[in-house]
Amino acid sequence: MSKGYKRWEKLDNTAHVFPVIAGETMTNTYRIAVVLTEDVDGDLLQEALDATLPRFPGFKLRMRNGVFWYYLEENDKRAPLVVEETEYPCRFIHPNRNHSYLFRVTYYRRRINLEVFHVLTDGMGGIGFLRELTYEYLRRRHPALGDQMGDGLSVDTSLDREDSFLRNYRKASRSMYESKRAFLIKGDKLPYHGFGVVHGHMPVSELKKASRELHGCSINEYLVAAFIYGIYKSHTGHITKKRPVRIAVPVNLRPFFDSMTTKNFFVMISAEFIPEKSDYSFDEICHMVHDCLRGQLNRENLEQIFSYNVSNEQTFIARAVPLVFKNLAIKLVYTRAALASTSTMTNVGNVTISPEYEPYIESFHCFLSFSKGQDLKAAIISYKDDLVLTFSSALYDTAIQKSTFSAIASDGVDVRIETNGVYYE
Repeated sequence: MSKGYKRWEKLDNTAHVFPVIAGETMTNTYRIAVVLTEDVDGDLLQEALDATLPRFPGFKLRMRNGVFWYYLEENDKRAPLVVEETEYPCRFIHPNRNHSYLFRVTYYRRRINLEVFHVLTDGMGGIGFLRELTYEYLRRRHPALGDQMGDGLSVDTSLDREDSFLRNYRKASRSMYESKRAFLIKGDKLPYHGFGVVHGHMPVSELKKASRELHGCSINEYLVAAFIYGIYKSHTGHITKKRPVRIAVPVNLRPFFDSMTTKNFFVMISAEFIPEKSDYSFDEICHMVHDCLRGQLNRENLEQIFSYNVSNEQTFIARAVPLVFKNLAIKLVYTRAALASTSTMTNVGNVTISPEYEPYIESFHCFLSFSKGQDLKAAIISYKDDLVLTFSSALYDTAIQKSTFSAIASDGVDVRIETNGVYYE
């Protein structure tokens, strides 16, 4: 290897869009946070990040733009500075203010926040990094724990940077994406570019009982249905056949294609509510969502969705077009696709922690930044028996959040609400 050589990698198929559309108002970042049982020591967290980052080649990267494509290159600068959180979350990550890195780590009281520019990885990759960062921090905070556990990575932490889209795609001839316009949630914005966060903590055991026994669906289907029901109850009369509610639901492809990659590896499917009558019950919407999502969750359909995208990327014409022209085309395609969804609800899944660290960890939560046409989004994560459904919103009105949680509570689920306080300022 020649002196001065730096490792580099191509962006995965999903990541190509993020550098093109990212900016101050559409940051394409997401947050995953862990809440500890004691206040965070900022200096020790910085030490933990300094030690953890070199072990993760997939995070030790900076973005470059070539003639035809953006790409990622090894970043040999020191780790980003860890600071106490003083601003709204999920702000645009300026590489030149962040040692050229595409993620940031902050803390507030007992909480450690990891925010990631989506070009690096999806939620599964983010969880792996945050978990190891937290382990390293706790070992430094509690030396006896460090003596017991050592300083190596957990056996279940993947460093795989395979492009699983390329390995698994098959030639496809038609688009699987919906392009018709959807109902869009509008309203007065929070002042000063505010970012509203509402967490709903719920016992997984009670959600299982409500979703399966009362409505015959999975927890994920149940929560998507509750979100749609919340939108429907808050905007009755504005949702029509021509402007239905359509929720984009990211699907982690790793279990379907035997992948451990830490690159992005997900596709979007949609849950659609098209009103055919004047009134719907929550149970009816649960059954509609169950039928809609269950029919899309199979390997053949998921493969066809991403194969269409990868096939376009692989064509000679697409590769030969200069980046400046690709950016224009990507923006046009993205805008059309964005307006076809009312919102997005992602489920990062269940976070597992080594038993030795469990006494120091209370909960996790996650949420998404806003995007074109979507000023309200939802995200789900669980740890032990605590599932947290989080709404992130740029809108002042919280009727949808209230209606969603009310529907869940009406099924006997104990819902504990927590917010970041912007609605009371």
